Amino acid sequence: MITDFNSTNAPIYISKMQHELYGRELRAHVITFGCQQNEADSERIMGILISMGYKYCDNPVDADIVIVNTCAIRHHAEMKALSLLGSFKVQRKNNPDFILGICGCMANEPHIADKLKKDFHYVNFTLEPGRYEHIPELVYKSYIDKKRTFMLGTEIPDIVEDIPVNRVSSHKAWVSIMYGCNNFCTYCIVPYVRGRERSRNSADVINECKDLILSGVKEIMLLGQNVNSYKSDITFPQLLKSISDIPGDFIIRFMTSHPKDTSDELIDVMASNIDKIAPFFHLPLQSGSNSILKSMNRTYTREKYLYIANQLKEKIPNIALSTDVIVGFPGENEEDFLDTISIIKEINFDNVYAFIYSEREGTRAATMINKVDEIVKHNRLNMLLKIQDEIAFSKNIPYENTVCKVLVDSCDIREGTEIYNGRTMTGKLVHFTSDKKCIGQFVNVKINKANAFDLIGELAN
Repeated sequence: MITDFNSTNAPIYISKMQHELYGRELRAHVITFGCQQNEADSERIMGILISMGYKYCDNPVDADIVIVNTCAIRHHAEMKALSLLGSFKVQRKNNPDFILGICGCMANEPHIADKLKKDFHYVNFTLEPGRYEHIPELVYKSYIDKKRTFMLGTEIPDIVEDIPVNRVSSHKAWVSIMYGCNNFCTYCIVPYVRGRERSRNSADVINECKDLILSGVKEIMLLGQNVNSYKSDITFPQLLKSISDIPGDFIIRFMTSHPKDTSDELIDVMASNIDKIAPFFHLPLQSGSNSILKSMNRTYTREKYLYIANQLKEKIPNIALSTDVIVGFPGENEEDFLDTISIIKEINFDNVYAFIYSEREGTRAATMINKVDEIVKHNRLNMLLKIQDEIAFSKNIPYENTVCKVLVDSCDIREGTEIYNGRTMTGKLVHFTSDKKCIGQFVNVKINKANAFDLIGELAN
């Protein structure tokens, strides 16, 4: 029996399938829903499949195995994933040996696992987050034993190092430093599907970053459900400092942070290493009302949040701040909502990701009775977004006629012209023209025009 991704037997079994059934290489595809952590996990899932002998293909219709990495943070994400799964019914009919696996947060919800087992007979296996080393075993059971397997987490998974990674980008890299969550916000399913917090050893994180920088990576994004709650042999600020001390031309970003773990030490480390740590901070607010924050179990107050935001702006000039906001949480009245609007206006966020409250089965908020009317929710969201659009535009106007350092991500052809796309150190999206190829490089861009959501410019001399 294959028990882990390092097994020398896994590629042998896949090779057997290739030659006996198809006479060609088997092809694999991974579909990702949700957050950056899922994006990082999917790179590892594909790395495991490639190590087993599969070849990546960019179209799921052509694949012999498809793994869908799902999200459970909102109801809409689950519905999209379930709708997508229906499209693979025909693929299984045409290819009885086609394998369909479901991973990620949604797969670890008992009611969803039951639904997949009963209503989606062509799903071969499900696998909870953090157990990806079991993929070869599950594939083996599907091919050889013809067994369906539905794995639900009953204990906290160990952190497995040295899982192969198939990175999508050559110049940007996700680096997960911790997993799980201990906060139990009343609206959130994450602690139930991803388990308690576990942090990687700092030496493993630092060595991974060193290897990435040596390979030419220009941006490292440190990831965690609450990335600044990292607790290993050193603290998160100490880890940031250690990574910034690595020689090389690169920048560090991180998300998502929790206000309760945003210390003065963290802010000071960012301020003193501004050449390596991007002047950008994503700090979820969720609500500007103390009563709603308490009902959400966010463990900080409006006043504490304002203190943190002001410290960031005071110690790191020109820092860009973004946040998350939930509109229409149970019990939110007009005064509570206006408290959120007032804090958005006071802080002047560069970006606000605002969502209507989505009820998640299994969370405490799902049992709260004082629901907000759907029309009221949508009206509040529209009002908030209109105000934030005006703030975002006002925040971008000062960039006009300035020169910004930009890491270039991609290039599009628009009306016969090459338009390059990248981000400033503050995370602003930039589109610019250039007479030289510069994807994956830091360049200076002169900003000619500012919009609410992007900046337009040209390569500076």
